[in-house]
Amino acid sequence: MEPAAFRSGFNDHISVESNGGFDCPKNKQPFIIGVAGGTASGKTTVCNQIISQLHDQRVVLVNQDSFYRSLNDDQLVNVHEYNFDHPAAFNTELLLSCMEKLRRGHPVNIPSYDFKSHKSIEPSRLVNPADVIILEGILVLHDFHVRNLMNMKIFVDIDSDVRLARRIQRDTVERGRNIQNVLDQYSRFVKPSFEEFILPSKKFADIIIPRGGDNDVAIDLIVQHILTKLGQHDLCKIYPNINVIFSTFQIRGMHTLVRDVKTTKHDFVFYSDRLIRLVVEHGLGHLPFTEKQIITPTGSVYSGVVFCKRLCGVSVIRSGESMENALRACCKGIKIGKILIHGDGKNGRQLIYEKLPADISSRHVLLLDPVLASGNSAIKAISLLLSKGVPETSIIFLNLISAPEGIHAVCRKFPKLKIVTSEIDSSLDKNYGVIPGMGEFGDRYFGTD
Repeated sequence: MEPAAFRSGFNDHISVESNGGFDCPKNKQPFIIGVAGGTASGKTTVCNQIISQLHDQRVVLVNQDSFYRSLNDDQLVNVHEYNFDHPAAFNTELLLSCMEKLRRGHPVNIPSYDFKSHKSIEPSRLVNPADVIILEGILVLHDFHVRNLMNMKIFVDIDSDVRLARRIQRDTVERGRNIQNVLDQYSRFVKPSFEEFILPSKKFADIIIPRGGDNDVAIDLIVQHILTKLGQHDLCKIYPNINVIFSTFQIRGMHTLVRDVKTTKHDFVFYSDRLIRLVVEHGLGHLPFTEKQIITPTGSVYSGVVFCKRLCGVSVIRSGESMENALRACCKGIKIGKILIHGDGKNGRQLIYEKLPADISSRHVLLLDPVLASGNSAIKAISLLLSKGVPETSIIFLNLISAPEGIHAVCRKFPKLKIVTSEIDSSLDKNYGVIPGMGEFGDRYFGTD
């Protein structure tokens, strides 16, 4: 449970007890962070410091301690025999229910747990949705289903002697217990549970923070990562292999022109080519590289990089062929293969034709298709590349616009490839066209509409 000083110090942006009607936008997914670690490891301090630096964001802190199960009369009589550090001590089902509601943008009532009576008490706390939700507790990384809710998993690591000293101070001062009881509980339950349940969950952490709240560098890096993710499309928070090029007024202006039904073929091709070139250049930036020093005409040393040279492009006929010129302009002499996939509607995609470089399995592949709609054609094309021996990690899928349905389909099946796009659209219509979209790209580009 968070200290009173914490609640009062950050009331402006933490809605843990607010009765306000704030809700996250229904299409806005919160960024969920799990912070685990041993007892008295400094988890709450880390959370406080993260929250204090996210001062322009709506943040809520949910404590796993709030979900302790109330003890019955028999358990209260033998309270010193009860293991509060065991997974069974927590109502994980209720925690999952509350977190899922918050994730969906609904307010929830979080139980209030009293550590002296060992029971949930009234009133419960109204917690409103927010941009960032931090779930803190010793076992928040233990349960698979709880972990799956998280966009970032943190484990706070600190010396066991320091944790014991902090535990003694906390339990005697804040929870009214005597030192002997604290030491007895530590040796019988806390330490064994840490070794059996908490420490093994460390392997699931994305970030391990040594020294806890004293590690300013780690916390600064975490905050910067969170701010970056908050500025991204929600799907980029779910799938780290999606890369949307940074939107500028120039890019928005070009999208306005190519999406406009009144735009002439000449202008459509001109501005599509500009967008395609940007996407191709961005995609090339995701290739592996090696460092190289060269001598400039002034006789100076310049430390630069050399990108991987074993590349090829593969265009999905016919729309993908519109992206070939931009790729050739960026990569002189690059080999380009072709794939033709036919099918109508959501299912039934069939491979009609393929012509690929014989040594494609040893190359990084830039897969070209300007529109990612349902994802079925893309899955067929990617599956063909994999069958030819191309590693999934060697595929970069380039497109101008992507529908969420297509992103879900491709990223769930191929989580190791990269997708580079210039914008993510809203949805698909009943005919599996992208909305708002830009119409039939191939027809508009090649003048066959």
